[in-house]
Amino acid sequence: MFYFDSLNNKKILRSDRLKINAFFTTRGWNSDDFLTLAPKVITPNQTHSDNVRIVNSSSEYPDTDGLIIAESNTLVYLRFADCTPIIFYDSVNKIGAVSHAGWRGTAKKIGVKTINKMKDNFGTNPKDITALIGPVIGMCCYEVSEEVKEECLSTVKNKEGLYKNRNIDLKQINKRQLQEAGVENIDVVKYCTSCNNDLFYSYRKENGTKNRHYAAILL
Repeated sequence: MFYFDSLNNKKILRSDRLKINAFFTTRGWNSDDFLTLAPKVITPNQTHSDNVRIVNSSSEYPDTDGLIIAESNTLVYLRFADCTPIIFYDSVNKIGAVSHAGWRGTAKKIGVKTINKMKDNFGTNPKDITALIGPVIGMCCYEVSEEVKEECLSTVKNKEGLYKNRNIDLKQINKRQLQEAGVENIDVVKYCTSCNNDLFYSYRKENGTKNRHYAAILL
């Protein structure tokens, strides 16, 4: 279950399923706020790709929408304003990750690709992963083209309840992808970024705003 907490006197969302420092920010945060939280702070150049990389000695991660960390005292954060933020934590191998799944990332199954990279590089068992799906534009507000709907729905076997009229449910599509990949422990934020625009930024509601809220994990 998610609950509101405070960090540096600013509001965040945490899940009681993870004891490590993993959270989603609300409005009013900026990238400088993370610099006081860890010795090493990493954020990629997001491009709506399905590229997932492992944090190493580099500080630059171009064309990257998923980052995996195994180093302690390292914080990774990604930017969002309607797209789906997903935080992963492998409690056995102590590996964390954050992925950015807009409709393109969802259609390319970036969440599943993140899990597969954790498996291939660290031996992660999906059953040991806790996944947190953060604030995203809800099915109530997310009308898409027929092409986008079909691309996203084609990624899951069970499509029941994932669309209505011209609207799709990015949260639940990503959750179902993770479930079909073997992840059992998934917590999903209830908030829609458009309906709850007082708490989160919404690209659609705010006519292409450049402001972003964040998903972050600190090992």
